[in-house]
Amino acid sequence: MWSTIFELMIRTILSLLLVCASLGFGQSAPTQSSSPATVQAKPEDVNSIDAILAATYDVISGPAGKKRDWDRFRTLFYPGARLIPTGKRPNEPEVKARVLSPEDYIERSAPFLEKEGFFERGVSNKIESYGNIAQVFSTYESRHHAEDPQPFQRGINSFQLVNDGKRWWVMTILWQGETPDVTIPAEYLKKGK
Repeated sequence: MWSTIFELMIRTILSLLLVCASLGFGQSAPTQSSSPATVQAKPEDVNSIDAILAATYDVISGPAGKKRDWDRFRTLFYPGARLIPTGKRPNEPEVKARVLSPEDYIERSAPFLEKEGFFERGVSNKIESYGNIAQVFSTYESRHHAEDPQPFQRGINSFQLVNDGKRWWVMTILWQGETPDVTIPAEYLKKGK
């Protein structure tokens, strides 16, 4: 009798393990491809830190009704790169962050950028680098029209970049817009590096 009960328990456990294996439990998550984008980056967009910063701002900027070159945008980002906006929502005390892939960013931002018109430019970059990595605090100004005298938004984009020996890639852009209680310090408004 005990052998029959033991045999049933073993069969049940083996059946559960087979079901779990077929559903993917216990397996590691698939890894993201490390191959570059199918469209090649323009060499002038990725040959220096200044170039990749300028290309990033340029590709998201344009007048209302103009479709952005999202293929060019994709070529700036290393596989697995992230874009992370931060800030407070109205009536919420804590700052929150949203982690986006470049594709998530395109999906969420393209309708607004292309409908409203959006021009963003870096006005001051503080660059620090070591070996093949760099971080940049890039103070930005955003306008709906290129000729607008005042920006509707300012803030800081924190870029993390890597050079693979051939070109620069964006690994992360983490940003926060300026608010009345979180203003941009003078050191991040100075021109230069």
